[in-house]
Amino acid sequence: MYSFMAGKPLILISNDDGYQAQGIRVLTELMSTLGDVIVVAPDSARSGASCCITPFQPVRLILIEDRPGVLVYSCSGSPVDCVKLASEQVVPRRPDLVVSGINHGDNASISLHYSGTVGAVLEACMKGFPAIGYSLRTLDHECDFSPYEDVILQVARHVLEKGLPVDTCLNVNFPQVPKLLGTSVCRMARGRWVTEWVPAEKTGEFRLAGEFHNLEPDAPDTDYWALDHGMAAICPLHLDMTDYAALEDLESLNTRRR
Repeated sequence: MYSFMAGKPLILISNDDGYQAQGIRVLTELMSTLGDVIVVAPDSARSGASCCITPFQPVRLILIEDRPGVLVYSCSGSPVDCVKLASEQVVPRRPDLVVSGINHGDNASISLHYSGTVGAVLEACMKGFPAIGYSLRTLDHECDFSPYEDVILQVARHVLEKGLPVDTCLNVNFPQVPKLLGTSVCRMARGRWVTEWVPAEKTGEFRLAGEFHNLEPDAPDTDYWALDHGMAAICPLHLDMTDYAALEDLESLNTRRR
């Protein structure tokens, strides 16, 4: 097995589309220009896995590829399982960076809450690793990732060199365009999914579908606005989901002695 070089950045990669997906293959080649790479990704698609884990059955890990600077493992668990298992059983030392993707389909606005791609990023962040998720707004699994490679590398280099604030990770989304019109560091757009279930072939069965409604389409500081205007959306996420503004509003419910 390849011995990773001391002093060279060690980058852990996962996703929710499976280790065979085009997006993770592209991401692996890009990250291998920045450091040594270990891929631990699901053995098949886990889209919509969010932060789920596999608590009641063993998880299988298989070495798929071993070449200088790159190891690829298949994992029978979820994206979060992949990061958990890799951090304890696979990586020879603390990774300098964890990246997830490149997902086929955007993970902007509230969609990030369902995303296995982002789930892997949040798990890495909980472990204190600098982490980035990359997603592309297309479900075409034979798409061209070349228009986004420069930004993918730019963001990764920035995090490797400067790090990220404590408990903060990055969610990066790309529009499907032949040439990016720029980048936007932005917030999540407010939105919701509607008409999410449609009848299936058999009576009493339904298929998940849905349509996303952007509740603030004209807000230029959001990820959806950036994507709709041909730009990469770079959104910092924080692990602490506390609504600090609401603490004062709910003070009357507080019975704790001071």
